[in-house]
Amino acid sequence: MNAKVWLIGAGPGDPELLTLKAVRALSEAEVVLIDDLVNPLILTHCPQARVVAVGKRGGCRSTPQAFIQRLMLRYARQGRCVARLKGGDPCIFGRGGEEAAWLQARGIETELVNGITAGLAGATQCGISLTLRGVSRGVTLVTAHTQDDSPLNWQALAQGKTTLVVYMGVSKLDEVQQGLLAGGLAADTPVAMIENASLPQQREQHSTLLRLCEDATRFQLRSPAILVIGDVVAEQTPASTLLQAFPSRRGLAPR
Repeated sequence: MNAKVWLIGAGPGDPELLTLKAVRALSEAEVVLIDDLVNPLILTHCPQARVVAVGKRGGCRSTPQAFIQRLMLRYARQGRCVARLKGGDPCIFGRGGEEAAWLQARGIETELVNGITAGLAGATQCGISLTLRGVSRGVTLVTAHTQDDSPLNWQALAQGKTTLVVYMGVSKLDEVQQGLLAGGLAADTPVAMIENASLPQQREQHSTLLRLCEDATRFQLRSPAILVIGDVVAEQTPASTLLQAFPSRRGLAPR
C-alpha cells in the first residue's frame, strides 16, 4: 500500500458542515490524529480507525508540532492511511501547508481537504454576511498571534476597508483594539464577538471597537472565539433560521 496522509478540515464544530470528501477520507483512514477543537461526533465517520489526540490549544499544554509531524511520518511509513483532522480549514491558521510540505519532502503523498473556517461559519450563523454590496467589498482573515510575536500591521488592516475577522484574539483584545484605533479605524466601528462558532453553545456579543475590551469582560468571552469587525456587523439579519432555532445563543448589547 502506498503511504498517504490526508490533511482534513473538520469545520468549526457542527458535524453537518463536514464536506463529503472529508467523510470519504475518514472512512478510508486507519489512523486519525485529532485536534482538540474537532467535534468528537465527527469520529463516527471513522469507527475503524485508531484515534490519537494531538491537541494544540493556546494557553494550555499542547502536543509539540515536531512530534505530530514525526507521528504522521511514522504511521505513513508503516503503509497506513493517515488522517490529520483539524478544526476549521487546514490552510487557514491550521499549519496544513507546513505539514504537507514537510511530509512531501520526505516522500509521503499528502492531500488537503478543505473545511469551513470558523470565521465564515460563525458570522453566517449570526446573520452576518462578511461581504455585502455597498458595505464591504472584501474580507481579511488575520490571527492575533504570530510565530515570533511580532506586531501586526494594524494601520494597513485599519485602512484596508474590508471586513476584519480576527482569530485567536481573546488574550490579545487590548492589542487588537489599540492597534486598530491607532491605525485610524473609527471608534464606533461595529464588532461581533462569536464564541464556539456553529455549536449549540455558540454565543454572540455586539460591541464597538471603543468598547471592545469592556464588553468582552462583561460578556466573559472565552476561547475559542473570533471577532468580526466592520460595518457588516450592523447589517446583521436577526431573522435567520438558525438564530430562531437557537435564540439562547444571542447576547446582544444595546447599540
